[in-house]
Amino acid sequence: MTTIIPLAEVDPALVEDLLDAAFGKRRTERTAYKVREGVDMLEGLSIAAVDTAENELLGSLQCWPVALTDEAGKMHPMIMVGPVAVYPDCQGKGIGQALMTGLLKELHKDESLPLVMIGDPAYYDRFFGFSPERTDGWKLPGPWDPERLLVRAPKDALLPAQGKLGPWIRPASN
Repeated sequence: MTTIIPLAEVDPALVEDLLDAAFGKRRTERTAYKVREGVDMLEGLSIAAVDTAENELLGSLQCWPVALTDEAGKMHPMIMVGPVAVYPDCQGKGIGQALMTGLLKELHKDESLPLVMIGDPAYYDRFFGFSPERTDGWKLPGPWDPERLLVRAPKDALLPAQGKLGPWIRPASN
């Protein structure tokens, strides 16, 4: 039976092995890693799928504090979703969908920051409401396919049309 648990309860070495299996050993060179560089994962929103009968990790989903810095230099906080990773031999069995559903259950619909991710628009829009429609003026700190930069936010949420996505580094207080 697949159970969703906090990712903090999983040995970090097992998570690293999963990420290598899902995305390859050079995964840390990807632009998504640059977007969240230097910040800690949001433990309260990062989850894992485990097979409780076999006591085995099947998948993980991590969330990160990021911000879109607009042209005036104002930072607009967001939550970056990903990587969403499932062992290759477990893909197509609904584990990724269970992880995303688990995340969305943790968020309060009216209180959540915009969610941003780099992913397959057909899948993430169809099942979870992520879309590239409002991200075409956004930049990333490395190469990316603009159609794969997705955001999930209420239609009335004020999102900058232009800006650069990067880690959410809180300004030093005076």
